[in-house]
Amino acid sequence: MRLRFSTCVWIGCALAASSPTAVHAQSTRLYVGNSMADNVSVIDLNSLKVVGEITVGPHVHGMAVQQDGTRLFTTSEGDKTLRVFDTSTGKRLSEITLTGRPNQCAVTPDGKYAAVPIRDTDSVDIVDVAQQRVVKTLPVKAPHNAFNAGSNKYIFVSSMGDHAINMIDLEKLDYAASIPAGGVPRPYVITRDARTLYVAVSDLHGFVIVDIPEKKVVRRVEMPAEHPKPHEHPYEPINTLTHGLALSPDEKELWVTSLLDDAMYIYDVNSQKIVGRVLTGSGPNWVGFSPEGKYVCVSNTATDDVSIIDVKARREVARVKVGHVPKRLVAANVPTAESAQPSAWR
Repeated sequence: MRLRFSTCVWIGCALAASSPTAVHAQSTRLYVGNSMADNVSVIDLNSLKVVGEITVGPHVHGMAVQQDGTRLFTTSEGDKTLRVFDTSTGKRLSEITLTGRPNQCAVTPDGKYAAVPIRDTDSVDIVDVAQQRVVKTLPVKAPHNAFNAGSNKYIFVSSMGDHAINMIDLEKLDYAASIPAGGVPRPYVITRDARTLYVAVSDLHGFVIVDIPEKKVVRRVEMPAEHPKPHEHPYEPINTLTHGLALSPDEKELWVTSLLDDAMYIYDVNSQKIVGRVLTGSGPNWVGFSPEGKYVCVSNTATDDVSIIDVKARREVARVKVGHVPKRLVAANVPTAESAQPSAWR
């Protein structure tokens, strides 16, 4: 199968309508899923403090925010659901039953579709958000994470079993391509032009770079380590040396977790070199940038907190306590309504 791209595919479509509540301002929020609890911690990235909690369901796993910031999507492993929340009020908008135990979800920019990997049935659910139901389930061997690179037509899901990232055509509700990952894929990111894949793989302290149109691994980057011997982490296999990674909004830097050093390593995309390191809490897991690129945020599973790092200064400026075993997180500019108060979320 040949992989074809149309430039217009990757241009953002019209955003979905926001909540009927009158919107007066925007706030930059970080949503942190507490995987061994039933809630999401909400951090204000202006004050760098927790300002609320959203009750989701047992064992929060997936986290995604619609591009316009109006809706938060979460998955719950404990009751096999996808829940959608109004970000201005924290109120639940819908609860969608999935076909099995979900992992990391992704949503299209227009909010029409969400993709949810289902671990216990080797499949991925495609959810029509307006219809509030699964409209297609596709087979995938040992699925893990879904990802959207800014397209309303395509969405991606990783296969740990096939060592691949599969691209789903949402018009056909079927696969369009299978892209090699160069190993067992952990988290991954894709550039906005959908040409380059950066993927963390098992047994590598670093990441793999893949040319998507050519379906070819072009580089395997091994990061240095001050503590090169793998050691046990309570919530990751011992061969997971790198878990989370994220591209800066300008796509000039890739920030990558180190479970060997409890740190973030910084990779300069243009020079293709590691250019920095910043220490985090224990067990850095998931990584997300604030929308303007000022902060990079890292969940620390072993210390139940989030490291917030000033990107330019290359230093941790806050370590914020959240719930039990934080994993997935996502930052977004969200609307705030005059009537919405953080206390309403508790």
